[in-house]
Amino acid sequence: MDSVNRTSPKIGNGGSHGLHTKEWRDHFRMPLHYPRYTKADYETMPEWKLDCLLRDYGLPITGDVDHKRMFAMGSFLWPH
Repeated sequence: MDSVNRTSPKIGNGGSHGLHTKEWRDHFRMPLHYPRYTKADYETMPEWKLDCLLRDYGLPITGDVDHKRMFAMGSFLWPH
């Protein structure tokens, strides 16, 4: 049986020695636990904490703090 060499797809220009190459696996991160914040928690959460939370789940962190709050609530809160 022949072995199969599987390489990760790479992005970037690689530079002259491959120093600027990133692998795709560096872009996806999934924490082990789902956030357990309430709507009230999101409404009072400081912007730096929203940024960290969204970054941990690989979600965009653009916009003002109100946009980030709405995005986080829409992403993590379940309707009852």
